Amino acid sequence: MIGKTIRRLRMDQGFSQQGLAQKLGISTSYLNLVEHDQRGVTASLLFKLTDILNVDLASLSGNQERQFEVALREVFADPLLGSDPVPESEIHELAGAAPNAARAILALHRAWAGAREDASGITLPSGRKIMLPNEEVRDFFHDHANHFPALEEVAEGVSSTLASATLGTNHALAERLRQAHGLVVSVQPLPGALRHYDAKARLLSLSESLPRESRGFQMAFQVALLECREHVEALVEAANPTSRDAGELLRIALLNYIAGAILMPYAPALAAAQEMRYDVDGIAARFGVSYEQACHRLSTLQRANARGVPFFFLRVDPAGNVSKRFSAAGFPFMRFGGTCPRWIVHAAFATPGTTRVQVAQLPDGGTFLCFARAITGRPAHWGEPPPVRVVAMGCDVSHAADIVYGDGIDIATAAVGIGLSCRLCDRPDCRSRAFPPIAHRLTIDPGTTSVSPYRFEPKAK
Repeated sequence: MIGKTIRRLRMDQGFSQQGLAQKLGISTSYLNLVEHDQRGVTASLLFKLTDILNVDLASLSGNQERQFEVALREVFADPLLGSDPVPESEIHELAGAAPNAARAILALHRAWAGAREDASGITLPSGRKIMLPNEEVRDFFHDHANHFPALEEVAEGVSSTLASATLGTNHALAERLRQAHGLVVSVQPLPGALRHYDAKARLLSLSESLPRESRGFQMAFQVALLECREHVEALVEAANPTSRDAGELLRIALLNYIAGAILMPYAPALAAAQEMRYDVDGIAARFGVSYEQACHRLSTLQRANARGVPFFFLRVDPAGNVSKRFSAAGFPFMRFGGTCPRWIVHAAFATPGTTRVQVAQLPDGGTFLCFARAITGRPAHWGEPPPVRVVAMGCDVSHAADIVYGDGIDIATAAVGIGLSCRLCDRPDCRSRAFPPIAHRLTIDPGTTSVSPYRFEPKAK
């Protein structure tokens, strides 16, 4: 049932309903029924749509509409708007039939939320205002499904011309920097820094606290900085960032993308992933990268005609702060507020170094195979708490057979119900609920203590 998606793509490309129907060889009335999800789409019609609309099958999955719906539910549930809950049917209709209006509403709410935060005191005593450009960068990566063909090509060019890697990728990168750029790579104490590039001295200093995998990544980043800057600048210019900080963060993020692609070139990375059924530890060992680097790279393998499993990627700290998130899997990340405490992402902190697996089911029925691991970093010195972060990935449960983490799991019975956040979750008997749901009236009875701290009557379906 992808009628709303077809309608959005048709309108985006300027087709009238009659014009598209003629190209498809069907009646206008039939296309109208399809767009209103009153008729299914046959396989032959599906392939005609991909040809005429010049999109791939993934673009017809409805992921964008679902993302819009999640974001709109979050916006309309904001208690400071002071409005009655917007019916699900209206949100569904708005997301599918009026995507430009949905984008405008989301942009307005984002701007209003930023102004509200600023008015609430995100201003230092010096008067300098703190902006949050990281959200702008996240949106840019999300809009590109965390995949950049131009950067993949330039990274493949670099990888193919590296010196023989018989002594290891790190050695090949160090030789590339020395021979092509006259740079000497030095590992030494660097208080307060991990990498320092001195252009005049032709010296790249790496912190001795960095593990081997991170040293390789920093050298790959330096190669990208010196050899791939024009490709990065083209993307930054096209993005038209709203602030200098957002532009700089975007440059660094794109250079990081190239560094990961240099260490794990697309074709070998995809082949290894399919061979090992996405066993992250095995993939990391083959390419000499860290667990997190391997996860991040797997989330980018979405080249047309050579796609890997579409994953979401998430990195979160013990306080629940999300420092990275990408989604090629259609998982509806929340922009503001926390995530569900029943999600495996939070339980992983209890067992550092161990990969934990969960079949997570959202209230709308969307089901994802998720795996997460808590990674403990090195403290800078004795007495400082080591940094701990959870790296999590997941994909639609339909891909479970392609992934080693799905082995031995009875998908039909293993699903754990999670929500987007407590304020938007409709599950009535959740023992982990932290806040009452926005869209429901509470049922308060002093004579009864329920399993959930907030009782309410679920909506009639």
